[in-house]
Amino acid sequence: MILIMKLLAGIFLSISLNNFGFSNQMLSDTFEDSPEQRWLYFADTVMGGRSTGKVNFEQSGQTNYARLTGNVTTENNGGFIQIRKKISGLSKDIIGLRIEAKGNNQTYHVFLRTSGTILPWQYYKAEFSVKKTWVKLEIPIANFERSSGFLAKKINPETIKSIGLVAFGRDFTADLMVSEVSFY
Repeated sequence: MILIMKLLAGIFLSISLNNFGFSNQMLSDTFEDSPEQRWLYFADTVMGGRSTGKVNFEQSGQTNYARLTGNVTTENNGGFIQIRKKISGLSKDIIGLRIEAKGNNQTYHVFLRTSGTILPWQYYKAEFSVKKTWVKLEIPIANFERSSGFLAKKINPETIKSIGLVAFGRDFTADLMVSEVSFY
C-alpha cells in the first residue's frame, strides 16, 4: 500500500511540475539565483594543457552575467577554457540558441554535447563574436558543426545534455561576458 501511495505521489508531482513549467527550466538562463550551482568552469588542464582562467558571476545594474576570463594557450596540446551547464528536457521543436554577450572583440564558441557525444573530445560547435557592448545573437541548431565524422550530421535537440561557452582553439586572452543563454 505504501509503495502504491509513493508511486502515485511521484506521478502527481511529475504532472504538477510539468504543468507549472518546471520542465522548461533549462530553456533559459539569466545567471540569477546561484548560477555557480548550474555552471561548472574547467580548462584544458584536465588533459595536460596549460590554459588558465576562471569564471565570476557578476552584476551590473539589473544585469546578471557570467564572466569567463583567462589565457588560452595551445601549448602542450591544450587550447580551451570553458563553463558548462547540464541540459535536459528540450523539445524536438527547438531550432536555435540565443545568447546575449559582450567581451574583448574576440571569437568564442558554443559547444553542445548530446547523448551521442560519448568521448570527451566529441561535441558540436558554433562560433560567435563579441564586441565591447552587449549584443543579442541567434545561432540556429543547424549551424553547429560536429567535431567528428562519427557523430550524427544533425543534432536532435531532445538529445542535448550540456552547453558550453568556450574560449577555444588558439592562443589569446579571453574576456567573455554572457547575460543570457536560451533555446528557441
